Amino acid sequence: MNRNKQKGTRFESDIVGWLQWRFGTRDIERRALNGARDTGDIAGLKAHGQRLVIEAKNHSRHEIARWVDEAEVERGNDDALAAAVVFKRRGTTDPAHQYVVMTVRDLAALIDGDRK
Repeated sequence: MNRNKQKGTRFESDIVGWLQWRFGTRDIERRALNGARDTGDIAGLKAHGQRLVIEAKNHSRHEIARWVDEAEVERGNDDALAAAVVFKRRGTTDPAHQYVVMTVRDLAALIDGDRK
């Protein structure tokens, strides 16, 4: 496995571990790659009884628009309520202090459970 892939796998695992601890469940896990029908990197999160898609990124250069677009495609592939990108914050390895970005539409869906 190349170094970049290792960094990504470690980052995803750290985020999953923290979310499992925070929500007290082992149902949250890293997803297997699905090729063209990718459904995100982290599975097992729900809001209003509906799935959430989480795309995790550990890159030195932030490409937020591209990442959000990718997460939206994955949300559609998974027929999920909302999508978010969790990305590495430089200067800390604490999973709780990483960044999350999403569209306002996804934020509203998280708040009221409706994807209008």
